Order: sequence, then structure tokens, then C-alpha cells
Amino acid sequence: MKVKEILVNCNLLEIVGNKDLDISSISFDSRKVENGTLFFAVRGTQVDGHNYIEKAIEKGALAIVCEELPANLNEAVTYIKVDNSAYVLGVSASNFFDNPSKKLKLTGVTGTNGKTTIATLLYRLFTDAGYVCGLLSTIENIVDHEVIPSTHTTPDPIELNALLKKMVDKGCEYAFMEVSSHSVDQDRIAGLNFAGGIFTNLTHDHLDYHKTMANYRNAKKKFFDNLPSNAFAITNLDDKNGAIMLQNTKAKRLSYALKHDADFKGVVLESHFDGMMLKVNGTELFTQLVGGFNASNLLAIYGAAIALGFDKDELLVEISKLKGANGRFDMVHCECGIVGIVDYAHTPDALENVLKTINDVRCHKETLITVVGCGGNRDTTKRPEMAAVAAKMSDKVILTSDNPRNEDPDEIIRQMKEGLDEEAKRHVLSITNRREAIRTAVALASKGDIILLAGKGHENYQEINGIKNHFDDKEELSEALKEK
Repeated sequence: MKVKEILVNCNLLEIVGNKDLDISSISFDSRKVENGTLFFAVRGTQVDGHNYIEKAIEKGALAIVCEELPANLNEAVTYIKVDNSAYVLGVSASNFFDNPSKKLKLTGVTGTNGKTTIATLLYRLFTDAGYVCGLLSTIENIVDHEVIPSTHTTPDPIELNALLKKMVDKGCEYAFMEVSSHSVDQDRIAGLNFAGGIFTNLTHDHLDYHKTMANYRNAKKKFFDNLPSNAFAITNLDDKNGAIMLQNTKAKRLSYALKHDADFKGVVLESHFDGMMLKVNGTELFTQLVGGFNASNLLAIYGAAIALGFDKDELLVEISKLKGANGRFDMVHCECGIVGIVDYAHTPDALENVLKTINDVRCHKETLITVVGCGGNRDTTKRPEMAAVAAKMSDKVILTSDNPRNEDPDEIIRQMKEGLDEEAKRHVLSITNRREAIRTAVALASKGDIILLAGKGHENYQEINGIKNHFDDKEELSEALKEK
């Protein structure tokens, strides 16, 4: 493919060299450059790709996209100066893989909480109805039924478009993907053609990256600002930022809500640990999902499916069959009569939602024990809030390690405890070793009691000092309960 074909629809400031060069691959990682590569020098949060231009050329790069031309130019190399290498990479990656998103009905889901559940259940819904679909999520990527491990909520532009191309080649008609705020801010989704977008909610998270809630909100909003006029945009009116998301979108505006009037209005009629009865736009249905937050997720799923042309009557039947995503209010049953729940809740709002659901369903004669930690090398300001929410809404709390990464887990727990008053501290234990914390929760529990393991959900590892060790909350809890 020629350089000029790869760079279609990109704003090029200056070209030095031959733009008719044939290119065999593209890369923004100098370690992956080979003979015939077009290298993109991207300024990242940790590394500036401009520092690796010479290395890329040494490894065989024939052309370089950069924001600043090197002082010494190689006559055998073509240089293309642009104002934003990250954006140009996104558009170029789409061009290089023959714009696969234009051949799919691609729906993006963004928000702090609920992205994985909504994207995953939309994939299952359409797949169960007989459509060939793809999924890009935090838990896993799926092309038709082939599972491909996931490393990021939203992959880099090259991996992303390669996966979308694979979906097209496999005959996929629909694709559903999580769109993280990082990916919008870093232009990882530049060049993609979306059939629709869904906004879930906006709560405290990722301030280590975005610095302010306004920046975080605007990153989400940018996704909707860029949707085309033939797309749909569905927002959650129960969230104070819901209406803001659609202020400048050209897409068809739709809404869902439990508490406000909306295009897709829901009411929770009954709620139990094995499911709930909902009324959606006047029609009752039973779902195996639990809790108000899942009722909201189902409304988003319902709205998106309608917008994508799903038959309404068939939709109600299929929704009633859906089961939750892995690690999302995941029930662990045992013969000893203790109720175990594993959930990915790793923000104060998500934890509050899960605990509220449990408290709404339980009879309150039993004890609710919450085991929770906070990840290392991430937003530190939410740590005291997480502990405060857990203590306020649980009978007993065990603070423990999540993924400490390169931080001292004891220091993370100390920061969490800053959110507790003296009364709350009397109901809180600190056990750094997560396995020991889980086993202690089981030892403290009696028949009928409830144990919530929050924070890791689907993850099957614990990252300590840069090393990922196998650790699965559901496995650990199941084993401890079995021994009891």
C-alpha cells in the first residue's frame, strides 16, 4: 500500500521525500518496525516516539510520520510532518486495514461503570439472535465465537483496526466495544465509523490521568461530539452529565432512565438475588440480572438494540435470557448457606451501587462482610472514599490488597483508612494478603451471611511489583467456602 493511500483524510503539513513509496506495515513502536514500515512518532504519556525515529530507520522504516522533523534527514527516507501524530495514526490505521468499521455496525459504550456489562450483553443478545458479531471489551475480545485475550479496555489503533478487519473477514455484521476515556483523549478511536454510542454514567475515576472531573467528562463528551449524523447517541438521564454528553452531537439523540422521563423508561418492580422484575416502556419482563445499576444497563441495551433494528417482541424474550458478564455481581453458591458475590466495583460509585443492591435485597438479619482494596499506581484520591463507602454500607469490612503494582500495599490500605472515623474503624480489619483476607471473611461468616469481594471481578491475576501472579477472586472464594 502506498504512503499517500495510507494517509488519506489526514492533514499533512509537509512532505519530504516520495509519497508513492510502497509500505508493507505500520507501527508506532520502534521495537516492532521491520523492512518497509511506516513509523508514527507519537508523543505518549510516558514515551515520546520522536526519540526513536533513528532506531526505527535502522530497523527498516521507509517513512516517518512526525510532528517535528529531525534535524538530520535521511535521503532514503520519506518524512511526513503533521500537527497530531496520534490522530493521524488512528485514521491511517483505519485506511491501512481498508476501513473495516465502515463495513460493520459498530456501537461504542463509554462511561465510568457499566461499559463491560453493556457491550458484553449486546454481543450475547445479537449472537443468540443469530447474528455474527464481534466484541471488544476489558474482559476479552471476541471475533464471531473466537476469544482473543484483552490487554486494554480499548486497544491501540493498529490492534483495534486489525481486530475489526478480522471481524469483517469472518462475516460479522455487528460489533460492540468499550470506549475508554483514555482512548478518546489519546485519539485511539480516530478514523472509526460508529453506528451508535451509549453513555452510562460519570463518577470518580481516572483522575490520576485526567486531573479534573471536567477533563474526564470532556473526554467522554468528545466521543459523542464526533459521532456522524446517521448514528444514534443514547444517554443516561439519571446521571447529571447525561444530557451534557449529547449537547453537540450530530447523531440521533435518545435517552434511558429509571428516575426520569426518557425514550426508554424503566421501573424495578421486584428485586431478588436470583433476578428482578422490570417494566420497560410499559411492558413487564423478568431478568436474571440483579440491582438498580443493572436495570439501568438493561435499558441501555434495550435502547441500543431498538436503534439497531432489533424486533421489539423478540428483544424482550432475548433480554430475559441474558446472564451477567463475568465478575459483575457474580454469585458464588455453596452448601454452607453463605452467599458469595464477586464484583469488579473499583470506584466509590460502583461499590456503592453494588452494596445498595445487596442491602435492598437482603433481610438485614444476616451479616454483610465486604472485602475491598484499591489498585496501586492509580488515582489515590478515591482510596479514602472506597473505605468510607464500604464501612457505611457493610456490617464488617476487611481492607486488603487489590493490584498493588509498584506501590506498598500497606501504604495503600493506610490511605484508605483515612476515610474512616473512629467508630467506623471498629468494624474494619486490615489484612494485606488478599487470600488471607478472603479466608478470614469466610471464617467470620455464618449460614445466611453475605460476603462481597470487590475490585477485581473477572481478573485472574494479582499484580505485585510488576509481576502478574495467578489469582482469581471467584476461585479463592469458592475454595474457602467449600472447605467451610
